[in-house]
Amino acid sequence: MRVLFVDDNAMNRTVVKSMLTAAEVVMVEAESAEIGLDLIEADHFDLILMDLRMPGMDGLAAIAHIRARLDEKARLPIIVVTADNGPDIRARACAIGANDLLHKPVQMETLFDAIGRAIAASGESRAVLA
Repeated sequence: MRVLFVDDNAMNRTVVKSMLTAAEVVMVEAESAEIGLDLIEADHFDLILMDLRMPGMDGLAAIAHIRARLDEKARLPIIVVTADNGPDIRARACAIGANDLLHKPVQMETLFDAIGRAIAASGESRAVLA
């Protein structure tokens, strides 16, 4: 499985990468939404983890760009990973096209549960995580 994690914070990317590597998931990192969109264009991913608050384009705008695509990549499962605890953040993220939302700091079990739900909802039938 290949996961793209878009987050401007290197420590957040390192922590999540260690969790995913333990489950033999390949994680590609992007430190901005713009770089993440370029990687989506150029490569194959099974799932996207997206931070919301980043310099330049924010995560909600990036999700809107992904959902506006006219190819199969528009349907990639997207899980928001955010420190934002605003009362309507989950509703806003889901309204724009996110499949799920996790709050930082991310715990391994909740990360894997969210990935499993997102993959199951996308119709993938293969085992994803060890």
